[in-house]
Amino acid sequence: MKKLLILFLLNCLFISSALFARTQTTLDYQDRIHAESSENFMVVSQNTHATEAGYEILTKGGNAVDASVAVGFALAVTLPRAGNLGGGGFMLIYDKEKDKVETLDYRSASPKSARSEMFVDGSSVVRFGHLVNAVPGSVAGLVKAHEKHGKLSLSEVMKPSIRLAKNGIPVTHDLNYALEWSKESLLENSTSKNKFYDKKENPIAVSYLLKQPKLAKTLFLISRKGKEAFYEGEIAKWIEEDSLSNGGLITLEDLAAYEAKERKPISIDYRGYKIVSMAPVASGGLVLLQIMSILENFDLKILGPNSAETVHLLSESMQRAYADRARYHGDPDYYNVPIRQLLSKEYLQERSNSITKIRTEDGLIYAGDLSKIDESPDTTHFSVIDSIGNAVSTTYTLGSSFGSGVTVEKGGFLLNNQMRNFSHFYGKSNDLSLGTSEANKLEPGKRMISTQAPTLVFNPQGKLFMVLGSPGGGRIPNIIAQVISNVIDHNMSFASAVMAPRINQRLAGNLELENGFSPDTIKLLKEKGHNVKRSMTMGSVQAIFIKDQVIYGVADTRRPGALAKGN
Repeated sequence: MKKLLILFLLNCLFISSALFARTQTTLDYQDRIHAESSENFMVVSQNTHATEAGYEILTKGGNAVDASVAVGFALAVTLPRAGNLGGGGFMLIYDKEKDKVETLDYRSASPKSARSEMFVDGSSVVRFGHLVNAVPGSVAGLVKAHEKHGKLSLSEVMKPSIRLAKNGIPVTHDLNYALEWSKESLLENSTSKNKFYDKKENPIAVSYLLKQPKLAKTLFLISRKGKEAFYEGEIAKWIEEDSLSNGGLITLEDLAAYEAKERKPISIDYRGYKIVSMAPVASGGLVLLQIMSILENFDLKILGPNSAETVHLLSESMQRAYADRARYHGDPDYYNVPIRQLLSKEYLQERSNSITKIRTEDGLIYAGDLSKIDESPDTTHFSVIDSIGNAVSTTYTLGSSFGSGVTVEKGGFLLNNQMRNFSHFYGKSNDLSLGTSEANKLEPGKRMISTQAPTLVFNPQGKLFMVLGSPGGGRIPNIIAQVISNVIDHNMSFASAVMAPRINQRLAGNLELENGFSPDTIKLLKEKGHNVKRSMTMGSVQAIFIKDQVIYGVADTRRPGALAKGN
């Protein structure tokens, strides 16, 4: 009897130890913030309905690309300020079987008839209207990804987005607020005005069921005929008609010539981890990798997360990476971007050696003027991993919130305002030309640079570890760098790494801090010469982490409505 009791107690101890170990893997009660966990797959996006669309496709047997395409098209319905058919973006695809990362560049492109003088208004660049519409790339990118890697049919993958457009979505407080904030551009376009506002020019009310039958028809046509429908068929004719009759530049020829392009990914080793991101024209990836490579020369672990010393090093690293962006980044089909040199260990060691205990004064780091290339924070990102281990990291945008404010009348979708992201002042003879780079000057058919930076991180054993990205305009690479550093350097839990207060520093000017930094830290930063400024929240990281065969999804709460959902 005594022997049986001992065996029973030992068995209980074994079971409890196993359960405790598992609990420690999925839950840590020392943390105040917790990630969504799963053992099969995960979808994380900025919008609940879009996440549900991706989840639905995965439950039907679709893979990570199928789900990502479903999310991308759904966001065009549910997050009109950033999700889109009329914009462009970038995608990283990890093929688990091949152990290979592929990238897709579907950034918007300049119409062939565009010239910089068209977009200059005194000392500023035209912001809204038909003129600033670049040739959209989102549909080409999503369809190409599906054609190459999808498992289910395109019509099946697009069913959720068509259903959402046809049946309607309830207007949220967030959408209502965004419409109020974007009146300047949207009310200038009669189609957008009629779609999003009442007769008194008030935004459609919270809880109103927004049905979009014209958008549903557009999505249906794409689901049946793919890229051809949008770039050569009926939808292309709608775009040209709408553009040319309202002072725009996009023609059927421009649309037919557009192609989503495969690029070689770029990567670095960071303390044994491999960080992979997009190459230019997605300049955010190169900025991110430069920041991380500079930081690697400092022992951040000893300094601690968000200490004054750590923030100082982050700020100085960011300035140097953005200085290089201003000078060297452009469309690689038009300009030879020196990627290898910019990522060389020797060069970045020199950059780190120039960092002192005191902030580097404005103008002492080479700085091109990107103030005329204003990138809106109204971008969106989504991350997906399937049960096989395939993963997708995608960032796309309309440019500004709701893009150009232009809705294609017959198609029901918004168009971007990304023509304003070129260096339109390059070659000017007056002081407006100072610092503008040839690399990003406007040329017909060219793609404008972007700080979008969808990213993958692999652990020292070569296993996929992170799938992440963020909106945030010019802040994007800085945001992603901090999340990665929080995990690798400071051993933060995944949710805490995403939710921790952020900083932002570009070429010059203020050091922006989110709420959450102590007065003591701010005082020390000011003593180092930093011009500290309180900031609104930065970005909205949608991230997936994989550890010990458990998948963790973190939907950043900085923007309402985000959702991580797994199974």
